[in-house]
Amino acid sequence: MRYRLTFISGVAVGYVLGARAGRDRYEQLRKSAQRLAQNPAVRNSVESAGQAGRGAAVKAVDAVTAKVGDRLPHAVTERLRRVRGNGSAVEDDWGTSNT
Repeated sequence: MRYRLTFISGVAVGYVLGARAGRDRYEQLRKSAQRLAQNPAVRNSVESAGQAGRGAAVKAVDAVTAKVGDRLPHAVTERLRRVRGNGSAVEDDWGTSNT
């Protein structure tokens, strides 16, 4: 019984010390990530990558509609028109049920 109690108390102390050390490391990583996200060079890179992605999406939409044409369901063609129309991300209800 004495060995079990010693083992359990050792596990408890190790857990508490490890949790504190883990929390400190988490805070350190979080602060580093925030500094990185606030860096102007990183923000510009993210913004330009987003714009390039939106441009590629518009080109892909144009290519799909040119090849497929009128064979798409009405709901899909309506969403494609919206994407092509404004060139930005459109919030829609894809993946949600209407029932």
